[in-house]
Amino acid sequence: MADVKKIAVIAGDGIGPEVVAEAEKILKRTEEVFGLSFETEHALFGGIAIDKKGTPLPEETLAVCQTADAVLLGAVGGPQWDNNPKELRPETGLLGIRKELGLFSNLRPAVVFDCLKDASTLKPEVLEGTDLIVVRELTGGIYFGEKFRRESPQGEEAVDTCAYNVTEVERIVRQSFEIAQKRRKKLASVDKANVLETSRLWREVVNRVAVDYPDVELEHVLVDNCAMQLLRRPSSFDVIVTENMFGDILSDEAAMLTGSIGMLSSASLGQGSFGLYEPVHGSAPDIAGQGLANPIATILSVALMFRLTFGYEKAADAIEKAVAEVLDAGHRTADIAVDKSQAISTTQMGDLIAAAIR
Repeated sequence: MADVKKIAVIAGDGIGPEVVAEAEKILKRTEEVFGLSFETEHALFGGIAIDKKGTPLPEETLAVCQTADAVLLGAVGGPQWDNNPKELRPETGLLGIRKELGLFSNLRPAVVFDCLKDASTLKPEVLEGTDLIVVRELTGGIYFGEKFRRESPQGEEAVDTCAYNVTEVERIVRQSFEIAQKRRKKLASVDKANVLETSRLWREVVNRVAVDYPDVELEHVLVDNCAMQLLRRPSSFDVIVTENMFGDILSDEAAMLTGSIGMLSSASLGQGSFGLYEPVHGSAPDIAGQGLANPIATILSVALMFRLTFGYEKAADAIEKAVAEVLDAGHRTADIAVDKSQAISTTQMGDLIAAAIR
C-alpha cells in the first residue's frame, strides 16, 4: 500500500462541485487499480465561502490547504458576487490563496486530441501535432501592483502598476527551462520588450538564465505576435513562459485550440512538490446543476497532480489514456459534441473514464 497522500478538495461555485465529484471518482478508481491511498478533506472557498463565512478564503480553508500534499480546486465566482467590494469577491480569494501557498507559476497544457480536431474552430491541418504548455507567472505583474484612482485635468484617472523583480522572473524562468528539458527542449519567452520596462528586465533575466540550459532552444516572442502565431502555427510551440497578465490571456487562447476550454487542466506550483490543481474553465453558472459540464479538464488536472506532486507516472498515464479511449469511442459532453442530442452528461463522462482506467 502506498503512503497516504492528503488532498484538500475545494469544490467552489457553479459547476465546480459537479466536475470535482467526477475527479474524486478518478481518485477512488486509481486507489483500487494501483493500490494508492488518498485522504481527502473538503473546504469552502470562493462565493460559497463569502455567503457562509463572510470571506472568500476562510482561515480554516487555508489551514486545510497548508497541511495537505496537494489541493484539488473546482471553480469559483458567479454574477451574484460581481458587484461586491474587492475584498468580498471570489477572485480575490484566488489571488490570496496563491500568495499564501507560495504558488508562483501556473502550468496549462494544451493538447489536441486527433478525434477532437473538428471541435476546434481552426483547420485540422493547422492543429496537427499541437502539444504545448503555457507557464504563467502568478504572483507579480499588473494584477498585484499598486492600484488607485486620482483626479486629473481630464477627469478621474485610474492607475494599475505593473512591477517585477529579478527573483520573481528568475524562479519561473528556471522552472520553465527545466520543464522544456523534459519535453522537446524548446522554450518561447513571451514579453513586450519593445515597449515595457518590465519586459526588458524579463528578457535580460531570461538571457542570463539561458546560459545554464544550453540544450534548450530559446526564442523571444512579442506577446501580440505570440497571440497570432498560436493560431497560425500552434504545433511549433513546446513550452511558453510569460508574465501574469499575458499568460492569463494566452493560456485561454491556447485552450480554444483543443476545441473547448472544458478540456484544459492546470497546475499552480511553488517550490518543492506541493501544487494546486484546477480546470482552466470558470464556474459557468449558466449551466450549473444541469449535468452539462465537461469534467475532463478536472480529471486531467488529477493526472497532472499525480505526475507533478506525487510522482505517480503510471497512474497519470492511465488517466490520460482513459480519457483518450473514451473520446476515441465517440463519447462527448455538450461542449464538444457535434450533435448535441447525442451528448452525455457530466456524471456519465466521469463514469466512462473511471471504468477505462486500468
